[in-house]
Amino acid sequence: MAAKKPAVKKAVSKKDAYKVSGDKVERVKPVCPKCGPGVFMATHKDRRACGNCGYTEFNN
Repeated sequence: MAAKKPAVKKAVSKKDAYKVSGDKVERVKPVCPKCGPGVFMATHKDRRACGNCGYTEFNN
């Protein structure tokens, strides 16, 4: 029997989600309207998409 590899947690990059200016923290990426606060949408060339629920907004 082959040895089983240990499970590795995937890291979530949050470096681009927020911008700190002075004492205020601002959200940089758009938030998904279906999932609510805390779930950001990925910005692509022609659309914005939620990786959690699949909601997509196309640019005009």
